[in-house]
Amino acid sequence: MIITLDLTKLLNDGKITRDEHDKLLALGTKAAGSLVFNILIAFGVIGVAAGIIVLVPNAATGIVIGGSLLAGGLAAYAAGLKQWEVLASICVLVGALVLGGGVIVLTDASAAAFLLIAAGFAVAGAIAGSGLLVSLAVLALSSAIGARTGYEHATYFLGIEAPALTILLFAAVALGTFLISRVLSATHERLAIIASRTSLFLVNFGFWIGSLWGDTIGQSTFHIPEIAFSLGWAVGLIGLAAWAVFRERLWVINLTAVFGAIHFYTQWFEHLGAQPASVLIGGLTAIGFALGLRYLNRKPDAATA
Repeated sequence: MIITLDLTKLLNDGKITRDEHDKLLALGTKAAGSLVFNILIAFGVIGVAAGIIVLVPNAATGIVIGGSLLAGGLAAYAAGLKQWEVLASICVLVGALVLGGGVIVLTDASAAAFLLIAAGFAVAGAIAGSGLLVSLAVLALSSAIGARTGYEHATYFLGIEAPALTILLFAAVALGTFLISRVLSATHERLAIIASRTSLFLVNFGFWIGSLWGDTIGQSTFHIPEIAFSLGWAVGLIGLAAWAVFRERLWVINLTAVFGAIHFYTQWFEHLGAQPASVLIGGLTAIGFALGLRYLNRKPDAATA
């Protein structure tokens, strides 16, 4: 656990002695020096790796460089080198991303490549305790079934090719990782919760896309209409919100509130359009959402007090 303390204020308030102040200050200075050294070394390693990739710009180079950085970072974790923990974290993250990018380019972004990357990110994230890698593992899994993002000038895209499959798959992942988190150690519990939360995001994105265009199952002609996704999304959000309030899961409460607002506005403007009256009512509703969310976020603090 990392705790920030104002040593000068604590000393002036009589909370700690002069000896305790000097000891804590010395420890903090030592830790800060080690952090700066680790970061400088990491920048140097990344610079060398980037230079090699620029000189030899192909997928194989990315795989070799990324694999080397990833292996080096994981080896530092395996050896228990605490003084190199920051450097190891950076090497694991950068190495995994470069290696994953090389594999994607080499395989022309095949589904099998994304499955392999998802598994690799999950394992590396578990070893390094990296929530970002675990979250990226879930996102890589979504890419294996066609999820993607895009960008053009001042325009961003979110693409989900199989909304129904996305909902079913990541609802199962969210539930599974949440149940598993209850029997894990504190570090790995956090990672499992991150995977569950990322999966919930993807479930809601699947409903969002489905509520606009529906979904056709595979190569068949069976089409799930938009209204089915809209109603299912609403019921799911209400049920999840009720569970979150009952279990005091504040993050999930916020998630359901945000996507509830997105759902409301999507359907509102999709069917009514951006008319003056609809914009006015939508704005008033947004204020209601904000006040309700603020109230829910303050409830745990009030109960604790």
